Amino acid sequence: MKSFLAGVVFALIVFMAGCYWYVKKGYVDFGADRQASFLERNLGMAAVDASTDRRAPDVKNPVSPTEENLVAGAQLYLNHCAGCHGVPSNRESQFSKSFFPVAPGFFKDTPDMPENQNFYIIEHGIRWTGMPAWNQTLSDGQVWQLVTFLSSMEKLPPAALKVFEPTAQTAGAGVPAPVQ
Repeated sequence: MKSFLAGVVFALIVFMAGCYWYVKKGYVDFGADRQASFLERNLGMAAVDASTDRRAPDVKNPVSPTEENLVAGAQLYLNHCAGCHGVPSNRESQFSKSFFPVAPGFFKDTPDMPENQNFYIIEHGIRWTGMPAWNQTLSDGQVWQLVTFLSSMEKLPPAALKVFEPTAQTAGAGVPAPVQ
């Protein structure tokens, strides 16, 4: 029995060493425009979901979906999220398709995660996806405004939708004067 267990342990060590060598020598193609491997397709998002389930704090959203908060959330979304996750006039940007996995277009397919998980993902990002951690850029209050906006995307008031109109974008953009 001891030699059987020793053989199993030895086989596992050889397998792990082989996997390490395979990755370390560059045989795994990490190009975002390549077909996902079997492990990525079957384990990648499941691992992200399990990690988020485990780590997202069990807290309630302190920001109510008032028009003021939804407009503020819309402005934050436009400034920090829209380039990857789309806007009403461009629900699924071509840019979002350059990521692996593809960045979800939230105006096409609204987020369906619990608010505490959306908060966690916005705060901490998702490694190797292009989703940054916003906890060094946005305050907790701003992140909760974004979460409230994401949770209310299907029923936004006209004032929040107005943020995405071209005139609203350019009017408050504060474009600096050309340097001479």
